[in-house]
Amino acid sequence: MNLFDLSGETAVVIGGTGSLGGAIAQGLGEAGANVVLLGRNRERGEARVAKMSAKSAKAIFLQADAMSRQSLEAAAAAIEKQAGRPSILVNAAGGNDPQATVSEENPFENIPLEAWQRNVERNLSGGVLFPCQVFGAAMASAGRGGSIINIASVSAHVPLSRVVSYSAAKAAVLSVTQFLAREWAQAGVRVNSITPGFFPAEQNKKLLFHSDGSPTERAKQILRHTPMGRFGQAEELVGAALFLASPRAGSFVTGADIRVDGGFLSQTI
Repeated sequence: MNLFDLSGETAVVIGGTGSLGGAIAQGLGEAGANVVLLGRNRERGEARVAKMSAKSAKAIFLQADAMSRQSLEAAAAAIEKQAGRPSILVNAAGGNDPQATVSEENPFENIPLEAWQRNVERNLSGGVLFPCQVFGAAMASAGRGGSIINIASVSAHVPLSRVVSYSAAKAAVLSVTQFLAREWAQAGVRVNSITPGFFPAEQNKKLLFHSDGSPTERAKQILRHTPMGRFGQAEELVGAALFLASPRAGSFVTGADIRVDGGFLSQTI
């Protein structure tokens, strides 16, 4: 028996148009799941579907906004018709609002409330609340089990400098993950999270690299604090996702957080 075979499962990946969510979607599809990518950017979504199809993975893209429960409800109705009832949900939407980043020019006491709220809405409401209310609750009420995977951050465990509202929102993601793990355990729905370390992506490229490709001082600080001495690659999240998604390999795992961070959170001095 293949512990990680997902044949017959339908996986919804919200934020599947991004680099991390896209890599997880690719891995789920190659493991046999029927994958539905939800996101706002149709061009990126369709490009990911084409890449997955080239590897014989089944995937479709539906345009949806995780910040809108109504949009997700419409997507859920379409998914059931086109791909079947979802049994796997990956919440990979999120990101940091630059206007909420603390700096010399923008100290903590001057963070605009609107920017703070955007980080909370993007990472907590759209990142976990609405998707779980729509897809997770449907899994629980159906009584057929399922797996929900939320994407946290190392800054959820130890607040990183400068990104206080992002860190606070991601810490709340861990709390909600454990809450739902308890709430839906009897329905057979497992709720877990993955904590990525530092993975270069479009949203943090300017933070980590100069225009000539050399690392910034921030990047050097991160690498000094990472025992493995390098950044992660998106594909390195796939193994953890397959373990948590599998109804066999992860059958007794709920309320857990798997760190894929190169040892970042193990480093002190």
